[in-house]
Amino acid sequence: MTDTAGVTDRLAGIGRLGVAFSGGVDSSVLLALAAQAIGAGRVVAILGVSPSLAADERAAAHRVARHIGVEVVEVSTHEGDRAAYRANGPDRCFHCKDELFTRITDEVVDAHRLDAVAYGENADDARRPDRPGSRAAAGHRVLRPLADAGIDKAAVRRIARELELPCADKPAAPCLASRIPHFADVTPEKLRQVELAEAALRRLGFADLRVRHHGDIARIELPPGDLPRAVADPLRGAILDAVVAAGFRFAAVDLAGVQSGAFTLPFVQISHA
Repeated sequence: MTDTAGVTDRLAGIGRLGVAFSGGVDSSVLLALAAQAIGAGRVVAILGVSPSLAADERAAAHRVARHIGVEVVEVSTHEGDRAAYRANGPDRCFHCKDELFTRITDEVVDAHRLDAVAYGENADDARRPDRPGSRAAAGHRVLRPLADAGIDKAAVRRIARELELPCADKPAAPCLASRIPHFADVTPEKLRQVELAEAALRRLGFADLRVRHHGDIARIELPPGDLPRAVADPLRGAILDAVVAAGFRFAAVDLAGVQSGAFTLPFVQISHA
């Protein structure tokens, strides 16, 4: 197996660990490695639940945790009550993660007798300038064993396959709020529109996608290989129907394809120029 000794070393001596868990490949690998290192019965998967978490993602997270054999504790987060989160600046993720880690500290640590909390930042994420959530983690002294052990995204994927995790090849699925352009308010209604549209497109056979919210317009990002069938009948009409049913008036397919950090990276690149 890919060398994971660095993660094991960083978890040594921890009696009980909480893992901020989303069901994505990073937090799932951390959860599985923690279960191996200190025992599944001493690890708790902590899943933040709010309107920014799609129902499909919530269900998938539970399936992964069951596969690993670790208990899931759901924590209701209320980032939508924070004006700075709703304002949706480039630091939105900070306010979201700060809310999650605050809830974990206030509600979970004592109840489950946790000695530490960790999250799944990998070494590639740690080098990116568009990850304000890492600042929140540092402020709450949340551990990042994958990043500190130098495990990058490619290594995370390899480990997930070696562990036969059901999410090993799952595309990245950032929270629904990431689909709303910065400085446009984040509202439950917009999040629900995005969730409905993306769920419908998945049912049409598109696995990796984003539906970006531009008022009446849904801008659909797909891998380049999916673009030809998306704009040809019968899928073209089915996509339009799905988007309209979700509450949009228009559907636009973005020729640039899926773009990680599409809204945030331009701002942080300017600030680092």
